[in-house]
Amino acid sequence: MITTGVQTGAVSVRSIATAVPPTVLEQERVRDLFVGQADLSRLARRLVGSVFDASAIARRHTVVDEFAGATSGAAAFYEAQSQTILTPSTGVRNAAYTREVRPLLTAAAASAIDEAPGLERSDITHVITVSCTGFFAPGPDYVLVRDLGLAPSTRRLHIGFMGCYGAFPALRAAVSTCLAEPTATVLIVCVELCTLHVRSSNDPDTIVASSVFADGAAAAVVSARPAPAGSAVLSIDAQETILTDGGETDMAWTIGDLGFEMVLSRYVPRIIEDQIVGALLPLLGTDPASAATAWSQIDRWAVHPGGRAILDRVQRALDLTEEQMSPSREVLRDYGNMSSATVLFILKKHLDHRGQEAATPSSPERIAAMAFGPGLTVESALFTRLVTP
Repeated sequence: MITTGVQTGAVSVRSIATAVPPTVLEQERVRDLFVGQADLSRLARRLVGSVFDASAIARRHTVVDEFAGATSGAAAFYEAQSQTILTPSTGVRNAAYTREVRPLLTAAAASAIDEAPGLERSDITHVITVSCTGFFAPGPDYVLVRDLGLAPSTRRLHIGFMGCYGAFPALRAAVSTCLAEPTATVLIVCVELCTLHVRSSNDPDTIVASSVFADGAAAAVVSARPAPAGSAVLSIDAQETILTDGGETDMAWTIGDLGFEMVLSRYVPRIIEDQIVGALLPLLGTDPASAATAWSQIDRWAVHPGGRAILDRVQRALDLTEEQMSPSREVLRDYGNMSSATVLFILKKHLDHRGQEAATPSSPERIAAMAFGPGLTVESALFTRLVTP
């Protein structure tokens, strides 16, 4: 029996919805595009080929429609005729973020509210937005209140620059809100436009980042209010955060003159493999000797796909099956790494599991989720998927 620390099972995720921009980046085409850049050394060309081919990504999405041949004035990110990846300033990239983030943000949010059983827009009392790929004020939280026609009194919070684990602090804030105010309903939206910061470079970290990062948004509705009978929900049972020993300089996200700059060293997967068991033990309320028993009581896993190597290392460290890893690998294959939004894409797969079956599951299912980010930080959460009686 898994025991947990602070029990918050009265609060549940009622719905999850996702949105991606229409422009698709086929991984093989993007690989060839980067290999063909004139500024690359011979070694970097070989590295681009091997990194992209080993990524386990088939396609990603981007708001930069110039990569699809769209032209509306002077090119800013990609010059199609010469097939050159350009180097716009941080100001130009951030202006694109301000412009392009709005439709993704509102599309995911509107769908999540529409799909939340027993809830409407008028029920939303709090909005939490998460993003680390751009800045503007009034920000995404304000945009949601205005564009969705939410009450002017809606309380708002924006969580910025926390990286790939940003959805977990948002969930923690939503849980605290719902416990303090049992009638509250919280709308969380994670939106990331990572490809705005893509660039050609000889630097190995930059090449890795260019091979995995993508754009997308995911929204979740969280509430402690009773859900209608027959509703599938994710009860939020526990959350934990752990700073690993080391890794502070191996994963970082800073602002440069030519965009945001990612440090993602080749040691990150190894650090995660070495420390993931210890990082998850507090979540499961167990000790190392009982870890194997605790893992066996988890039905499903939502592992943030920071990259293929990270998934491989986590699977090996936790002795997970291919079936348990398949939702994470499918999201990586079809969408790439969308930073904070990615883990919600995976949790949506679990929430929608058996959604088209008339019969409800014979018993609740335990789900463990985790994501990794600058620090090196491991954020995790324990859910129970159940159908309300």
